Amino acid sequence: MTFSSKNSKQATKIVHAAAQLFARQGYHGTSTREIARVAEVSENTLFRHFEHKEDIFWTALRSRLSELELRRDLLDGIEEHASPEVILPQILAQFVDMAILRPELLRLIAVAFIELHWKAAAVCHEHLSPIFTTVNHYLAINIEKGKLRNLDSSLVTAALAVTVMVHPEFSKLITGAPPPYSGSKDAIRAYTKFWLDVLVPSEMVRPRPNTQIADMS
Repeated sequence: MTFSSKNSKQATKIVHAAAQLFARQGYHGTSTREIARVAEVSENTLFRHFEHKEDIFWTALRSRLSELELRRDLLDGIEEHASPEVILPQILAQFVDMAILRPELLRLIAVAFIELHWKAAAVCHEHLSPIFTTVNHYLAINIEKGKLRNLDSSLVTAALAVTVMVHPEFSKLITGAPPPYSGSKDAIRAYTKFWLDVLVPSEMVRPRPNTQIADMS
């Protein structure tokens, strides 16, 4: 992320420290003094880079959101109208990457909507809408072609994302045990099997999904 400040290293350290603290403690539970301490700068230096604490939060959130983009191979597959058996595992791998490998981002999004809701939707829409719109469009086309069940594509898009984000913790609540997979690759396989069983019409003969797709995670 590029800053206009002469000392971008200081600004970057402040944003990095802020992202960690806001994700762990929330917006109101984090002070600028604490951010400055973790960033190893003075509070005066912090305010030379950012006028308000809220500016630090939105910069931290945007810096994390800007790292998100659909993988090139997934976009290529969508553009080439590859089958759901090929594309769905890739979509789920992307969501698993967001949920498992970037937990700080999910917590920052939650803090934004809970504590700073008046701006959260606009900021998240700017970065997340392109991802979910692309997935939704792909699903809608395949539903129209009869390759997937006749369901609301926006609901399916949301359900795919929510499955990945909440299933690990809900599995513990339901069974009292950790999820029945050992890592992200196993999670992608489990979610792919479940969603292909749900989405592909039963009268269609479904080929076995490409297990190599899990290696993307």
